[in-house]
Amino acid sequence: MILLSSGRRRALVVGLGVSGIATAIGLRRIGWDPVIVERAPGRRSGGYFVVLFGAGQAAARRLGILDAIPDRSPPDGVTYTVDRAGVRKPGLGFGDLPVSPRMMLRGDVERAAFTALPHDVEVRYATTPTRIEQDASGVEVTLEHDGTSVTERFDLVVGADGLRSTVRRLVFGPHDRYLRRLGYMIAAMTLPGPVGGLSPHEGASLLEPGRAMWVFPFADHPPTVLFSYRTDDVDAEFTGRPAGQVRAAYGPQPTGLLLGEALEALDGADEFLFDSVEQPRMDAWSRGRVVLVGDSAWCPSLYAAMGISAALAGADLLASMLCRHSGDIRGALRAWEAQLRPHMTYYQTNGVEQRYFVTPGNRRQIALRPVMARSLRLPVIGNALRSLRSGSRSIRARELDIAHAG
Repeated sequence: MILLSSGRRRALVVGLGVSGIATAIGLRRIGWDPVIVERAPGRRSGGYFVVLFGAGQAAARRLGILDAIPDRSPPDGVTYTVDRAGVRKPGLGFGDLPVSPRMMLRGDVERAAFTALPHDVEVRYATTPTRIEQDASGVEVTLEHDGTSVTERFDLVVGADGLRSTVRRLVFGPHDRYLRRLGYMIAAMTLPGPVGGLSPHEGASLLEPGRAMWVFPFADHPPTVLFSYRTDDVDAEFTGRPAGQVRAAYGPQPTGLLLGEALEALDGADEFLFDSVEQPRMDAWSRGRVVLVGDSAWCPSLYAAMGISAALAGADLLASMLCRHSGDIRGALRAWEAQLRPHMTYYQTNGVEQRYFVTPGNRRQIALRPVMARSLRLPVIGNALRSLRSGSRSIRARELDIAHAG
């Protein structure tokens, strides 16, 4: 049976993450009827360390959610580099950035967006698309829930279902055609409390060639930890128990206090993230009336620290372009991508380059870290570096705002 849409324009949004919820908010505000489907049986509000830069903050403000997103930056936060022997040196953390990003958990942004979602927006859990076909006037989607299928018609389908997007696979082709592996694995979790003798406001990085561990402190929440390591065989990393794979990647030397306590916490964790670092590379983010947003389309990688900001900015701009080109959905999607692609290409490139900041590739890169940290604290050199870094990021943020208004 095919269910037809009503007189209002109807959109299917696949994915109940930050990108999907933000897209639905934007569509509802311009008079569309979005329906969100999520393959999980309920909301997945967990998450780990994220930052919200200027472009993301501006988009969150336009979407009406910025005030509900907390800033968990510790007021007196400091980051050290710590080796396995416990020796501390001045380090670089997000508190050293001149642009003052908001530090938070991914779940904070998801919660704020979900709270702002109008109550009349339909959300269906444990539901996945199994077929997507379109013609000149709409898209037919077969949705499966609890073993039963229904086919419905929409004016637009939005794939906001993450790096390994079902929408992308059904409409554009298999994952291996588009996903580019960077050769790194990551694991992240919320720690039960400070580790390695750190105070609640202290963060730390343990940096070794090809592997690193970061502890991120918060003002009013337990710290989170990120493990990041290089691998020549991504597939092999998924064959064993994740905590065991991570522990093996940091062996065989004695762990020391900080790394040892973090690994023990991972061993006993019920909830954690373990995945490979990949980026989708696509010639186009839309095909007809089907469009990909967020990580489904451009995932900068966590090394760029722009995933949340890019997701909000992309969703916000999509609604603006659909409103501006109200009689031409395909034209709106083309205009949206033309405005957005240069910025997301920049963030993707930055994500590749920044992998060495998070996970140094050799001892020379590690040796330069204390120099960088000291330079940021010297008045003349520090101000110059801050000006350069602030200019680069603020220009990119302004360009995104111009793209929204242009």
